Amino acid sequence: MKKIICFALCVCFLGGTAFAQGRASLVTKSTPNPVKWVNQQFAKGKKPPFSFVYDGETSDRFISGWRYQSRTLSVTAEKEIYLFTYTDPRSGLTVKCEVTAFKDFPAVEWVLHFENTSGNNTPLIEEAKAVNLSFATAPGHLVLHHSRGSNARRDDFEPQDRTVAAGEQIHLSPSAGRSSDGSALPFFNIETAGQAGVVVAVGWTGKWYADLSRPDDRRLHLAAGMERMQLSLYPNETIRTPRICLLFWNDADRMTGHNQFRRFVLAHHSRQINGRFAEYPFCTNFDHQNPAPCNEFECLTSDWAVAAIKQKQYFDILPEVFWLDAGWYSGCGWNKKNGGWGQNVGNWTPDRERFPDGLRPIADAAHQAGAKFMVWFEPERVRPGTQFDREHPEWLIRIPGEDNRLFDLGNPQARLWLTNYISDFLRREGIDYYRQDFNFDPYPYWQAKDQPGRIGMAEIKHIEGLYAYWDSLLVRFPNLLIDNCASGGRRLDLETTSRSAPLWRTDYHYGEPNGYQCHTYGLNFYLPVHGTGPSSADNYNFRSGLLASMTTVLCCRPLADIQKTIRDYKELRPYFYGDYYPLTSSENYTNDDIWLAYQLDRPEQGDGIVLAFRRKDNTQESLHVRLSGVKDQQTYELYDEDRQTRETKTGRELKAGIDLRIPDTPGSLLIRYKVSH
Repeated sequence: MKKIICFALCVCFLGGTAFAQGRASLVTKSTPNPVKWVNQQFAKGKKPPFSFVYDGETSDRFISGWRYQSRTLSVTAEKEIYLFTYTDPRSGLTVKCEVTAFKDFPAVEWVLHFENTSGNNTPLIEEAKAVNLSFATAPGHLVLHHSRGSNARRDDFEPQDRTVAAGEQIHLSPSAGRSSDGSALPFFNIETAGQAGVVVAVGWTGKWYADLSRPDDRRLHLAAGMERMQLSLYPNETIRTPRICLLFWNDADRMTGHNQFRRFVLAHHSRQINGRFAEYPFCTNFDHQNPAPCNEFECLTSDWAVAAIKQKQYFDILPEVFWLDAGWYSGCGWNKKNGGWGQNVGNWTPDRERFPDGLRPIADAAHQAGAKFMVWFEPERVRPGTQFDREHPEWLIRIPGEDNRLFDLGNPQARLWLTNYISDFLRREGIDYYRQDFNFDPYPYWQAKDQPGRIGMAEIKHIEGLYAYWDSLLVRFPNLLIDNCASGGRRLDLETTSRSAPLWRTDYHYGEPNGYQCHTYGLNFYLPVHGTGPSSADNYNFRSGLLASMTTVLCCRPLADIQKTIRDYKELRPYFYGDYYPLTSSENYTNDDIWLAYQLDRPEQGDGIVLAFRRKDNTQESLHVRLSGVKDQQTYELYDEDRQTRETKTGRELKAGIDLRIPDTPGSLLIRYKVSH
């Protein structure tokens, strides 16, 4: 994808001098310069855009007097990376801030590391705000655009638009210990009255928070970090904080900021293979709708799976990936002696009754057919009496009254053992892609492990361990893709999206198309890569589940429909990596009496698609929408996939509006457009 021209990055500051401390502006439209922004904000003697409380005193009062060091770590055409170090000569505490200034996007990001270089425990470190920054804003309205997280509901990822009035404060945080659980997604866009703004991302796969306050109508204050932290560091101990990303934008349309951020995620925070972002696959799972008492894949056998692969190859309905989900491991099976799939997590060996030669025969069959093989794991949850519980009880965190145990990724010995165990398993069984689930809340376990004077340490170490574990797998397997599932999409943040993608973004009612439309509508504001699985090949269901990745069974549908579904998906997938424009409002968008429509545009290719849905209780046959991203003087050819009609319009006409028509309910339409030569 071509690099895009950066929009204006604001570099003037509040106050009477050019460099007022810890403050930036969202009102000027000067040429963007992230490098200059970084060197101003982290200049010697200035208060940096982060803070913490140390030994009862806020760092704002003393950090400019600490020993300061600035070093350039890396310079490339796309970015410059710096290390700013602040050291307390009295206690030996060192704060290292690794900062990246991007040159191909108007974005900066940083992560803090606290290191104890002394031979004694440090005083308490508290209230570490990874970002603590005031912005000058134009007087007038200021809108916070943010979203719900995932809670297995139709309104998962629902957009929320809140006007922030002078004197008001807004607090964002997930419901529990997973980063996008329930109430909040760690991505949001702040839009000011001056047609400027900033997209903020918090990279922390635990209990983060963000506070936005507006002291008056000309200022905005942003603070974010880890919600619970009060700890002392042992000698030579180091910890990190959440990653902070700010992407600045200037334009009349706030979708400029969202689309800049989507492109930024693809370029700098997506899985890279051979120097470019990895395209996620079209997947098929093995039919698991077995009669009770079987659930998930508890009745699947090796022979059945191999036969299913050969069948799909024979009928030319081969997916790119065969997906084996929960229930393949020991303890599961027809008689369920030890309960179902959920009761046996921790038994990471194949059930030999159903898979006498392990999973390798399935992998070999997939590879021979020209497909990949992906397998589900949930290594952080361990059930009583399972393999991990029996063999390594010392690596498990328990809390009274709960059967689930948390495998302690914060223990380096445990993490290395798990890395080796899973690596050996992937190699031995011929597994190409790794799916990691996480079906319970870790926060109470972290709280239980913390000791007085070490509040937050269990969470920090576990999350550091998770990143190290995934990073090790990605180094050991250069072509590996990680599917990030946590009861659906409850672990979405800047750090996880850098290493993985959610191929099953929510555990909301499987196959329900209107919910799928809502989830796509909301999550597309920030993330271009996510997936789900339609249950039918008809246009309404198929288009409701169209995404950058798709998973489906489609085992009992007319063969021609399945073949067409696969062809259409592969043709349409590239558009989901383009720019996104909602064409209908999010107001009441979960209702069954509305239209929902959106556009995906590829300006470099001069083409795009429009997808629209008229739900079952809607009474309006047509909808007037205005397209975005097209060029006024350019002529475009539009093709209606359902009516098979063509027409030409100028970009100016498309921006003025076109009428979409769907005569039946529920119904959908797909329009492709491209520059007419």
